[in-house]
Amino acid sequence: MASSDLAESLLPGGGGGASASHDEYEERAYDSEDKISIAVSDSDGEDDGTPASRPPFSWRKLWRFTGPGFLMCIAFLDPGNLEGDLQAGAAAGYQLLWLLLWATIMGALMQLLSARLGVATGKHLAELCRQEYPPWATRALWAMTELALVGADIQEVIGSAIAIKILSGGAIPLWGGVVITTLDCFIFLFLENYGVRKLEAFFAVLIATMAVSFAVMFGETKPSGKELLIGLVVPKLSSKTIKQAVGIVGCIIMPHNVFLHSALVQSRKIDTNKKSRVLEAVYYYNIESILALIVSFFINICVTTVFAKGFYGSKQADSIGLENAGQYLQEKYGTAFFPILYIWAVGLLASGQSSTITGTYAGQFVMGGFLNLRLKKWLRAMITRSFAIIPTMIVALFFDTEDPTMDILNEALNVLQSIQIPFALIPLITLVSKEQIMGSFVIGPITKVISWIVTVFLMLINGYLILSFYITDVRGALLRSSLCVVLVVYLAFIVYLIVRNTSLYSRLCSSTSKSS
Repeated sequence: MASSDLAESLLPGGGGGASASHDEYEERAYDSEDKISIAVSDSDGEDDGTPASRPPFSWRKLWRFTGPGFLMCIAFLDPGNLEGDLQAGAAAGYQLLWLLLWATIMGALMQLLSARLGVATGKHLAELCRQEYPPWATRALWAMTELALVGADIQEVIGSAIAIKILSGGAIPLWGGVVITTLDCFIFLFLENYGVRKLEAFFAVLIATMAVSFAVMFGETKPSGKELLIGLVVPKLSSKTIKQAVGIVGCIIMPHNVFLHSALVQSRKIDTNKKSRVLEAVYYYNIESILALIVSFFINICVTTVFAKGFYGSKQADSIGLENAGQYLQEKYGTAFFPILYIWAVGLLASGQSSTITGTYAGQFVMGGFLNLRLKKWLRAMITRSFAIIPTMIVALFFDTEDPTMDILNEALNVLQSIQIPFALIPLITLVSKEQIMGSFVIGPITKVISWIVTVFLMLINGYLILSFYITDVRGALLRSSLCVVLVVYLAFIVYLIVRNTSLYSRLCSSTSKSS
């Protein structure tokens, strides 16, 4: 009786009794009653035997589908990205804008594949990984994704805490800002109870706040339009800006965001048994995702060019970061319309708050999908939040944001997130390439080749980042040898994920079973 009561309090919809089917307890991104209905046109082109086709374009339907892409684009605007933008602008001027453009395009490709997977299968990436891979590999993928989430969340919460410290005039210390930011979990739970559209509207306000804040900064500092256009179309890269270039690419694609987008697209009611409905959903999600990423690209451009105009070639260029950036701007530009220090802080706060809440959202899907946990939303949110808040509080209490040690910690967190990218992209490309899973929505050979090229490129970029961190920041023979062992295991797991669905692996498994 006690166990039944416990199940009723922790499981969505109550315990369900002993007669409940196994499917009832299967983890789902959204319950049926939480999904948004999409108006259906008169004809599907399937019921009468004619080939399925996408219904005509409708602005009303685009509006109904709009939302998941804007939640997804927040990962392109988190405090880690903003810091990468401002450091790239200060160190390289306008020279790396072309790389920011292409990094956004690469990120868009992966996010569109993630959305396609979620729509075509009716399941998100974490669920499909649980079904596709053996238990040991599933648990390893879950652990890697959780590590990436924790690394991202530490930077996002610290970013919010820095903004709160600036806006309070230093009255609220960093750890106090962390405590305040932790409360976003309750904001998330409150809004989620009022429906998906309310939650999406809240994030739209935060994105608009960022756009207005950084656009005002752009207007006050007046970067060169000519240099901006040249930077976008003329590739330039020097040995002095390699670190900033790697930072731009590494910040754009976040592992947890790939998992998140495949779940967000299931917030709409789509009949996956009708090809025309899936075609329609993929079409509208592609449009709204691209529009959202255009907005995020505009914001990133504003931040990069503001700091390129103000600090490229200056003595502050090598020491600028999230906390002192506003003060440097204030000293250089003063107060034209409103103190630029506070404009920066408002934009940073919107960035930190939006990204920490989406991190909580992603954590729920990742944990539920990989482990098949059917828990009530408040419990999953609290568990997910605790993973990141405890290490973040330790960072806030023992590190000063102006201490050089914080820079080393930030670099270590960037490496931690970067090394997880293969464990999101390789399963994604593997799954969207399988006809057994995607049916007629399997990606074509050209898309597959381009996706693998992008993935290999990102892995090489991250390899450079890991090597650089290993050479400059890892000290001691014991630590270095231990990391070498970890690296061997890491590479072996990547190779396993790549070759697992090849004929070579099948023949190897077959020969092994025969010999045994």
